[in-house]
Amino acid sequence: MKLVSFLNGKEVRAGIVQGEFVIDLHEVTGGDLPKDIVLLIERGEDALKKITGLRTSSGGEKGVYPLKEVTLKAPIPRPVSIRDFYAFEEHVKTARKRRGMDVVPEWYDIPVFYFTNHLAVKGPDEAVIGPAGCEWLDYELEIACVIGKEGRNISRENAEDHIYGYFIMNDWSARDIQKHEMKVGLGPAKGKDFATSFGPYLVTKDEMDAFRDGDRFDLAMTAKVNGKLLSKGNYKDIHYTFADMIERASKDVTLYPGEVIGSGTVGTGCILELGTETHRWLKSGDEVELEIDGLGVLRNKVAVAREEENHVLPPNGGNPSQTSHHV
Repeated sequence: MKLVSFLNGKEVRAGIVQGEFVIDLHEVTGGDLPKDIVLLIERGEDALKKITGLRTSSGGEKGVYPLKEVTLKAPIPRPVSIRDFYAFEEHVKTARKRRGMDVVPEWYDIPVFYFTNHLAVKGPDEAVIGPAGCEWLDYELEIACVIGKEGRNISRENAEDHIYGYFIMNDWSARDIQKHEMKVGLGPAKGKDFATSFGPYLVTKDEMDAFRDGDRFDLAMTAKVNGKLLSKGNYKDIHYTFADMIERASKDVTLYPGEVIGSGTVGTGCILELGTETHRWLKSGDEVELEIDGLGVLRNKVAVAREEENHVLPPNGGNPSQTSHHV
């Protein structure tokens, strides 16, 4: 099933998409199911069974709204946390090769991640504002899973039991700010702090079985800027699976329902990797469209940066080969 968060009046409500309609789960169950999607996820199998039993015949019923008339928010507007991994070998190899370097041996030892801002999440069709003074704004084509069950020291063999579902993730990156700050040896931080997009749906894991290919999914992943196809990859080419990532993330730490785990960028999945000879950095007015089989299409438009009293980095010529760190 496809779960969403959408505006119902001034409230953000958890809903399910059925055909051309969105069902407000709190409203149609008389308050039995929660308004908030993280609380819904915490209810686990009990809530999923109740949702599965909901059926509508047409619009006009209480709590049922035409999909085209509602405003979708990020499926999880305020996730408990966001860990973003670095799991596609092609992306790592290509980006490092541009700088005359090989992949460090440690990358093959463990899947690594960083925490990003879980309070700066954007939804489908929501404007994304890059940091003031950013000259090298980039998209990143990723898939993310959502934790559905609490667990600690989860083995990769049991990791599937802790996944609730999946959605598209765009890990927006200010590459020039990132380059500058990571020379210190910590981060990324402000280069990623301003926005991460999720959407349009949170697709429950049962729907993904049709795409299963061993311990992976055969999911075509594409990115377009202003309608031009730039990135084309597939989730099945990932080096570390979500099971590997969950095992690593939960080592000596408890994971909770509503935490988000990103895959990192698929091969060819960002301008940094493609090079500015393929496409310039993003600018105001650009529309970025990410699509993944089974998960829909996530669109966002780049807006004008706010004028703020921030330190502005000097232009650096826009050459991806000069970027010393990336994810």
